[in-house]
Amino acid sequence: MDGRLTDHISLGVLAAAFSRDLIEEVVDATGTREKRSRLLPAHVMVRYVIGLGLLFGQAYEEVMRQMTGTLQRLGSWDRDWKVPSTSAITQARQRLGSAPLKELFHRAAVPVAGLGTQGAWLRRRRLMAIDGTSFDVPDTEANVAAFGKMGSGPKQSAFPKLQVVSLSECGTHAVVAAAMGSCRTGERELATELTGHVDGDMLVTADSGFYSWQLWDHYSASGAALCWRVGASVALPLVRRLPDGSYLALIFAPGTTAKRKAALLAAARAGEQVDEDRARLVRAVEYTVPDRGGPDGELICLITTILDPAELTAAEGAFAYHQRWEHESGLDEIKTHLRGGGGILRSQSPDLVEQEMWGILLAHYAIRELMCRAADEAELDPDRVSFIRTVRVVRRQIDDPAAFSP
Repeated sequence: MDGRLTDHISLGVLAAAFSRDLIEEVVDATGTREKRSRLLPAHVMVRYVIGLGLLFGQAYEEVMRQMTGTLQRLGSWDRDWKVPSTSAITQARQRLGSAPLKELFHRAAVPVAGLGTQGAWLRRRRLMAIDGTSFDVPDTEANVAAFGKMGSGPKQSAFPKLQVVSLSECGTHAVVAAAMGSCRTGERELATELTGHVDGDMLVTADSGFYSWQLWDHYSASGAALCWRVGASVALPLVRRLPDGSYLALIFAPGTTAKRKAALLAAARAGEQVDEDRARLVRAVEYTVPDRGGPDGELICLITTILDPAELTAAEGAFAYHQRWEHESGLDEIKTHLRGGGGILRSQSPDLVEQEMWGILLAHYAIRELMCRAADEAELDPDRVSFIRTVRVVRRQIDDPAAFSP
């Protein structure tokens, strides 16, 4: 066999999503390249951490063994190379850190839906959603200090929790941006870190917990269209009713006095330009979902940056918002089918917790990218392709001979 055995370690069909050249660029960019020849070089450990995400719950050595199994069966095993011990793998993970996995995710995880991908678009806009969730991590002193526990006293959570807020493509469930931190960090604060991954061809949806003047301002400045739910505490004074049943309204910056709000509303009703440092014109869509909430159903109130009903009807706004549930389905895929229901991340230190989480997100992205390509070729909606079945296929093919260089 030409070259070192570690030059041929791969992740089977997932290798196509993250090329060796890209991984090498990321290793160089993050300054994590090894100073001397090692049994487990950085590029191998990047792929290995993704393997941990794909094969969650399996022992360290077993994951490495699966990654090298094909070479052994082909008689290409380097007799001087043995599967490293758990201790050696842990040390290699510590040398690598979380930065290369985070950088790889930010470079590689881009929207995967093409113009012909079914269910991914509303008119000319790509449907996207932001949402958050948490993951249990080992109850070590370092993890508690870094991530905290929910609640206090007898109601305190049993494990520290890593909070993750992500941006995903609704039609494909592909997570294309993420931010993570302590469970006591507000979801809005983490969501602010995702604005650099939003662009003008997107329609971004979010639940009411994400609304604030500041976050709305950050996301609208990206050029993306927004369609967010707001709670009853958000005042939406009427500016003008529109033919499709929606209406134009104002939202106000924190600290705006009642007198100033009245003046801004009067100006907006007169068709004058309002001071955007203190108020913004939005379009509101209200509708009721029967059989939810009280006896009269649940009232949903959305606000959008799209002011012209000809560009987005009230019905389309409601449809776009409810596509946000696709994001929750994607989170369930990660938490239930990759991590395993109730599973706890294995890493004992905060940096390795984050490294492990980026590996899981990369594994999920690669699977979802593969599913989208398969669906496009079959002219199917990606929702028609089973995530569970795809994961099983990918896990079976992790050491497929086709994944290795001839």
